Amino acid sequence: MKSLLSALIAAWLVLPAYADEAKASDFIRVDEDAQAARLQTGITHYEKAGTKVDLIGAIHIADAAYYKALGDKFTAYDAVLYEMVGDDDAATKAAPAAKPGAKKPDLSGLHQVYSLAAKFLGLTGQMESIDYTRKNFIHADVTLEQFQALQKEKGESILKMAEKASEGKKEPDTAKLMQAMLSGNSNGMKLEIIHSLGGADDQIAAFAGESVIIGDRNAKCMEVLDGQLAKGEKHLAIFYGAAHFPDMEKRLLAKGFKKSSHEWVTAWDVPKQKPAAAPAAPVVPPAPAAPAAPVKKKAA
Repeated sequence: MKSLLSALIAAWLVLPAYADEAKASDFIRVDEDAQAARLQTGITHYEKAGTKVDLIGAIHIADAAYYKALGDKFTAYDAVLYEMVGDDDAATKAAPAAKPGAKKPDLSGLHQVYSLAAKFLGLTGQMESIDYTRKNFIHADVTLEQFQALQKEKGESILKMAEKASEGKKEPDTAKLMQAMLSGNSNGMKLEIIHSLGGADDQIAAFAGESVIIGDRNAKCMEVLDGQLAKGEKHLAIFYGAAHFPDMEKRLLAKGFKKSSHEWVTAWDVPKQKPAAAPAAPVVPPAPAAPAAPVKKKAA
């Protein structure tokens, strides 16, 4: 159960969709108070000589409002570089159905995992919610053949990465998670795993540079970025899983970019169940007063 859960957590933040300099930035966090826990991803802004690059973090399943907010922001960019292991036609293959009832692309492999997890948690999938056919969207990832060859060369696997990322980290309470799953309590499930997701960028950053899933794909994205900059584009976004960004920030800083600002977007907004109010104490009516003793008259 724990191995499967770790793999899912890694998948939602890192795995690809198929078809201030002294301190590293945080790109995903949990903002929590008494009313709710909010899983948030960052939009981090960098500048260099009049050119702006934004790292827009994402997770692969989230609230529908989250993807709507990101979609609204995409219109402002000259180019949005996106992740998707596959060829340059992957966007067309992955595009949402044009109208209700139209046939959607077949979901296989990891897409089925995302779809199942989204259904359990009452969320929606990134692939179904983002329009990858936008004119300013640029494919910035390796092909499937390259990905498989690199993984084979390095002896890398998804499960190994998930296990390494979870070493020494607090796991969700399995009993509470199972109880929430069996009772259909999607908010309860999200509350049990939200903190594991919120620290995933730090967990993965330690070995990102040597991995195919992070390091090699980030290197490819930087190549595409360089090509767009050479064309004279001035306002660009990189739309990748949030756990890619500790490594990607280092690469941007090495190119001379400076971090200018940062904002948060809520991916999961999970209300907490309010504790039941304690029943009011029963009102006990006061005991009736004892009747007054009769007054005896003295004899004349």
